[in-house]
Parts: sequence; C-alpha cells; structure tokens
Amino acid sequence: MHWTEKGGLLLLAGALVALSGPFAATTASGAPRTAAAQAAYAQPAYALPQAPTAPADPADGPDPIDFAVVVDQSASLADKDLARETEAAALLSQGEISERSRAAVIGFGSSEKPGQSPVREVCPLTVADAAGRERLSDCVQQLNHRDRDRTGPGTDFPAAVRQAVTRLTEGGPAAGRRAGAPAVPKVVFLLTDGKLDVADSPEYGTDRDSRQSNGARRLTEELARARAAGVQIWPLGFGGEIDRAALTAMAEGGYRGACSEIPGSVPRMRVVGTSAEIDKALQETFAAARCARIAHGTVGKPPADLTVSIPPIATDGSLTVAKHDPKVQVTYYDPAGRKVPVRGEFDGSSFEVSGQNGPVEALRVKNPLPGRWRVHIEAPEGHRDREVAVRAIWQGRLRSTVVLDPASPRAGEQVKVEVRMQTRRGVVITDPRQLAGIAVAADLKGEGFRPVAFRLADDGKAPDATAGDARFTGTLTVPDGATGDLELVTRMEAPGITSDHRPLHARVGEGVPLVAAGLAVEGVTVHPGGTVRGTLDVTNNDTAPHTLRLALADQTPGAELTVTPATVTAQPNRATRVPFTISVGKGTPPGELGGQVSVVDTGDGDRVLRGAFLAVRVVAPPTWWERWWKAVLAGAAVLVLAAAVLGIRLAARRRRRDMTGVTLELCQEGRPLDSLTVRRGQSRGGAFVFAVDEPYGAPPTLRRLPGGGSATAHVLRRTGAGELLLRPRGGGQVPVRPGEPTGLGDHELVVRGGRPAPPGGRGSRGSGGGLWSGKTGGSRRTGSTAAPGGRTDSGGRTGDAAPDAFPDAAPDAGGDYDGNF
Repeated sequence: MHWTEKGGLLLLAGALVALSGPFAATTASGAPRTAAAQAAYAQPAYALPQAPTAPADPADGPDPIDFAVVVDQSASLADKDLARETEAAALLSQGEISERSRAAVIGFGSSEKPGQSPVREVCPLTVADAAGRERLSDCVQQLNHRDRDRTGPGTDFPAAVRQAVTRLTEGGPAAGRRAGAPAVPKVVFLLTDGKLDVADSPEYGTDRDSRQSNGARRLTEELARARAAGVQIWPLGFGGEIDRAALTAMAEGGYRGACSEIPGSVPRMRVVGTSAEIDKALQETFAAARCARIAHGTVGKPPADLTVSIPPIATDGSLTVAKHDPKVQVTYYDPAGRKVPVRGEFDGSSFEVSGQNGPVEALRVKNPLPGRWRVHIEAPEGHRDREVAVRAIWQGRLRSTVVLDPASPRAGEQVKVEVRMQTRRGVVITDPRQLAGIAVAADLKGEGFRPVAFRLADDGKAPDATAGDARFTGTLTVPDGATGDLELVTRMEAPGITSDHRPLHARVGEGVPLVAAGLAVEGVTVHPGGTVRGTLDVTNNDTAPHTLRLALADQTPGAELTVTPATVTAQPNRATRVPFTISVGKGTPPGELGGQVSVVDTGDGDRVLRGAFLAVRVVAPPTWWERWWKAVLAGAAVLVLAAAVLGIRLAARRRRRDMTGVTLELCQEGRPLDSLTVRRGQSRGGAFVFAVDEPYGAPPTLRRLPGGGSATAHVLRRTGAGELLLRPRGGGQVPVRPGEPTGLGDHELVVRGGRPAPPGGRGSRGSGGGLWSGKTGGSRRTGSTAAPGGRTDSGGRTGDAAPDAFPDAAPDAGGDYDGNF
C-alpha cells in the first residue's frame, strides 16, 4: 500500500479512537463501557449520594456491647492452639464496630498450689475507642505466654465465668446504661479445647472425685449468677476432647435474652474440629451475639490483593485482617479504587485503623461505601509463608420514613401506615434482597388508650400495593378513646439491622375535617437542576380560606430541594387542583431521593393533611458522549465504510496500473534486438522509465532508468483503465497495443503481457496534438544484432525499486491519465 493510503487509514483510525476514548468511561444510556466502568456501575437497586457529612453524634452509631473473651490456657493446649486462641481474641477486640463498647480479655487454667490463680486478666475492661483498641491489641498478646507458677494446668470453668461476670457487672445493675437507654448487653465468649478439670484444685474439695462434682455444682451456681445479671454465655470448643453437653449447659445456663427476636441471636454453643477454624467460627459467633452480619473475604499470602464486599445496607463495620505476622503491611482501597486514610474523614466516611503492630489489624468504618473493598498486603522476605484472611463485620442502622394516611385520623378510624427505610449515609433501600428476613412492626401510643402494636408487610397483599418494593405497609384502627396527640414508633428486626425508633407525631382529628387534601408526586428520573411535577387536590368545606404550606421532610443528606409554590390558598367551599413543582438543585448528588412531601394547614396549628413519599432518582447529567454516541458511531461507521470502498477502489486501480511481468521488446524490421521485463516495484504510479542505448559496434539495448527521467528517457505508462501509453523521448504520448509494434525512433517497441484497453476507452492525448512520428533524434547506430531470445535486463536493471520517475504524472481523482507529463 502506498504511504499516502496507509497514512489516510491510520489517520481515520486515530480519529475514531480520539472520539471514543475520552467519553467511553461513563455512560448511562447503554453505550459501550470499559470493563472497569462496568464493574463500578454494576450496583444493585439502591442510591448513593456523594459525600454527605458523617454525623458527629456517637449515639447515632451502633449500640455498644460489653463483652469478655475468656481463653483456655490449660496444659492440654499446644502452643499453636494457644496462638490461634490469642489471634481469635484479638479479632473480636479489634473488630468491634462501636467505639462505645467495652472489652476484657481473660485467660484461665486452674489453681493447684500456693501462688497460683485460676484466672489471669490480661486486658481489663477497656473502652474500644481508637486508643482503647490499641491497648487491647497489645495486652491480648500476653495470652501467648503461660506462667505455670501463676496459673495451674487444669480447666476451671467456674472461676473463668465468675471473673468475666464480675468484670462485666461492676458498678451495679445500672452499669453500662445511658440516660434514657436500656442496659448495654453483656456477653462472655468462652474458648476451650476440653472439659471441666478441677481434680487437682484444693478449693473444690479434699479428693479428686469430690472436686469434680463440686466444680460442676459451682459452675451451675456461677451460670445462675450470670443469668441473674443478664450476662450471656457463648461457648466455642475445638478439638476432639470437647464435652458438648457441658458447653450446651453453659450456653443455656446464662442469660437467654437476645439482641433481637431473630432465633440466631440466642446464646448457643459451637464446636469446630481444630484451632485453625477458631477465628472464623468466633467471628461468626460474635456477629450472631451482636446482631451483626459477617462477610467472608478472600485469603492469600503476601504480596496479594484480598477482597471483601460490604452491602449498601451497612452503616457501620470493621474490616479485620488476620495477618498472623506483625510484619505484614496492609493498605485499604474502597470500591471506587481509592486508597482510604488510616484515620480521619474521607468522602462521607470515617476511618480508624488499629492493631498495625500486632498479628490482627482492623479498619473500622462509619458510613462505608458499599461494594467490593480491596485489601493489599505486603511483607518482607521471610514473612510471606502465612495465609492472610480478610473479613467484614457490619451492621445497618436504618432510619424510617413514615407516611400516615389519613395524617390526622379520628378516633375509631382505620389508618394506613407506610414505611420506607434509608441508611445514615442517605442510601434509600429499594432492593428487597437487602431486607431479606426483616420483620417490621409499629407501636401506636397516645392519650385515652393502651398502646397498640401491629405488623407491616411488603407482600403485595392489601393494604400493601406492590410486593418487593421495599415499602412496608400495615393498617390499624385508632382506639375509640384516643384523644389529643398520637405517637407512632416503627421497629425493624433482622440479622445485622437495627432501627432508630424515631417517633412520628400526629393528632387525633375531631369530626369531619373542614379541609381535606390529596397529594400525587410523579416518580421520575431527573438530572441535577431538573424539576419534578406534582398535584395537590384540596377541598375546603369551611366558609373561610385556608393557607396551606407544602413542606419537605426526611430529605436525603446533600439534597437541594425546593417546592414551588411554597404556599397555596384554599378558597372556601371549593375544590381546587393546584400543580406544583419540586426543583432539584444543581448540587444535589446522584441517587434515590429519600423523604416525603406533605401539605400542612397553617391555620389549624400546622396540622398535616396528607403526605407522600418522593419516588425520584437523580442521575448525573449526560456527557457529550452520552448524548451523541449513537450519531458519532453511525458517522464513524459511514466513514469506515467509505474508506473501505475507497481503499478497495484504489487497490483495484493500483493493480490495474501495475506493469509487473510486462516485457518490452526492442525490434527492427520485425527482428528482436533486446528485451526488458518489468519487475515488482519498478512501475510505481503506473510508469516505467527506460532508455535505448546504442553503443558503437554493438546492437542497441533497453535499459531501465531507476533514477527518473533524462534526456534519453522514454516512459511506458498504464492508466487506471488498463490502457498502455508510450511517451517517447521529447515526444507526445501514443497508445500501445500489446503484441503490436510501435515506432521508437529507428526501431519498434513491442509490449507483451499487457492488457488491451477496454472497448470504447478514451484515446491518447499527446502534447504534439497527434500520433508520434517515430523519430527520436540523436545518433543512430547500425549493424547490431541481438542474440536469440534477447536479454531481460542490462545495465543494472535488477536494482531495487525506485520512487516514481515522474511523481507529477499521478492519476487524477477520477482515474484518468493526465497526458501533460
């Protein structure tokens, strides 16, 4: 292919790449997207506003828990088993999601001689805030070192339970309470590889048999004490010597309360085969006891990238990294691929790393970005032989948005209650899979009646409109004795989910209301700066006008919404329909808008007449590429097709003009004197330049002129139509027919191997205005006779292909030959 043709196609390809490259990274209209962008946008049905402000109130975070990790240090444990127990204890203390929780770590064995104690408190009850988690990371490592002079080799369960219950209940029954809040849950996690063994502990009796029976009786007493103090016992055993019945008795002997009505949150025992399974099992047990959820990530040896996923419903969590070796270094990246800080605020989330200098490290995150998190691990040589595991413990604290219909019910009237949920970050939960197993209930309180509890469902059965739309609906009848204010509180219960118990206040209406209203807001997708239309229908049965105000409540953090008009006048004794618009500010982040719009009667003590959820999704405005990608791709396809057609035509024309294999034969009176065959690359541009040499005393010969024209040059040319034209030296061009002689000075030229001109083709145009006369001028040599068969080349005619001899003689765009050489 000629360089100009190649350059044109490369230029076209470059233009297409330039058009598509900068705009293909993001698209909301179905355009092709890169693999990275597809992964980033492959999210379930939820909305994520960008960078709302994290709440400053710690009480808005997960509820705290007081817990003690009690670790068996008896002689039956091998050192590797004890190391596994130590790491498991560190996982709990580092992975706790509330900075208001308190944790203690206790080792236990037995007391068999003077100076020994059955328990060893390595970490006193410590608040699990940033500084406290670092202290817990350090002190828990003391479990690895057994001191037989201070702790005996037996297994004294009663002493271990007693020590843990005492520490968790110090301060009296109100310990751990917040003002106006219930008592903080208290939990003991007990790790052991065996069974009760106090046969050599003198405090339990004078002989081995009585000691064991007394020890069992003492354990029952300590469990009863734990039950009375509200302390749960969660035993975890490992190995083949476990007394399952005893562990079950411990779980059932302590406090049987749970963090929710979910069965999995009730204390129970668990047994695993080896100590290698302790960390996973203990974290799962901890999640169940804490009404949290656990997500297991990947495992690998450094250097490696590990991943773990956090769902949209999570509002608080910890990424725990069981690295075993303090030399392993960890870097955390959010689902957007951004490195997050080890401490501080970033994009609406709060971060806090602890345990970097220990075998277990954790990143606590408030308002985590949902999606797949990446954890990169590195380690120096000699510290890369242990597998590292990453997990996430998380909890979702949901905020409820409630619509009451009617907004001010009368006593004895049936009320429809609809609830929608969103996270603290402002994520509106629209995917029912995120709420699998959730139970939603509500309590109505007020003057003149006892509290009423009822359930809400998302099953599509009346009064619920649509199943699986993440809106829970229920009905109740306001008691006949209700007067004055009403308070409605919703409750949500599911593994890993807690609710804010925020009350909705309403007022009991008296008689038929004078003003009634209906609201309808369109469910649409808008761009920032767009508007949402709605309709307000008002019936005023009063004799005086009423001023109504349209109000927005429970808005998504960062949303910039305004209602126009803000107030409406309801004329007396009339029904009026008023259109309104909700303007979405340009600074509103993309996502599902939470909250609701309500109409309030300002002349009746701001009584709420009606409310409606907002069903509006805000999406980023389309980019230039998203608007025009179809037109660009269509135009590019046309250009590619045109370029292909043009390329095919140019290639065909080039092939027609190529004279490779054509033989020029110099003759005199029909007798051949010499011959010259055109080789590949010698007829660039369809022209072959040659000369006739007439040496003295020798036959004339044909010689190719690779360097271009000269005073003795002749040019044989083939047009795009396949016609052969000869321009002798100093003369005009004449047509040449293959196999027929054409005059060339005192000789004739016969061209063989050429294609005949098409019928009706254009004739030649010579500069002389007619057919060439055959005279060449110059000296004329005679007496030369060519050898039989002639020569195919001479005088260096086998050299490399040269550039076009006459570049100014290129064909015009239409393919016709220009005779003005």
